Amino acid sequence: MQDEAKQTRREFTPAEIGALAHLYRGEVYRSTIWRTRLDTTTNWSVISLGVAFSIAFSSPEASALPILLIGILILTFLMLEARRYRYFNVWRARARYMEIHFYAPMLVDGDLHTEQNWQKVLADDYWRPNYHVSFLTAMGRRIRRNYLWILTVQMVAYVGKLVIHPVSATSLNQVVRRADIGPIPGELVLGIGLLYLAAFLIIAEITGQRDARRSALRDRGKAIG
Repeated sequence: MQDEAKQTRREFTPAEIGALAHLYRGEVYRSTIWRTRLDTTTNWSVISLGVAFSIAFSSPEASALPILLIGILILTFLMLEARRYRYFNVWRARARYMEIHFYAPMLVDGDLHTEQNWQKVLADDYWRPNYHVSFLTAMGRRIRRNYLWILTVQMVAYVGKLVIHPVSATSLNQVVRRADIGPIPGELVLGIGLLYLAAFLIIAEITGQRDARRSALRDRGKAIG
């Protein structure tokens, strides 16, 4: 068995180790660039929500509609950020994979354990590059990371606007009536808002469970990402 393991073990030359080091630096650089792009779309969402707050709370008579409409823009930014995250995850996952299977073993005992064929998994990812996560999974991760808080603030601000402006509401029915938008009753508006927030919660929960299963598989060294 030991002889068979020695036959399947692949030893890297100093030149190959140097090439892997440069490859790792390149993957870290690319992941850093795309990480910055993720922050950009999050900032856009926060700034846009702040502008909507400024308009809606500028006076007691101002409409709460901008807070609702900004939700469409936030959804657009979330979808854009999920797309960017799929690219970021490719570079981040490769860098992390090399840290686990190349740098960490090198620091411990110098044995890279190439008999585990981790280098073949990495090579296959370069030969046939592909996204490591689905668009829905990317959305779920960004929701759990940032957008759940943004959407919660949006919802609280909208309800708060209905309660305090133009004067403090004295009944639930008064709050619902203030949510009316033209011929659209307030009950429908609030119901759509709750469904909007619930949809994000469901996506976050489902993808979170998937990520837990992926993490277990990745810990066994059978997947990148």
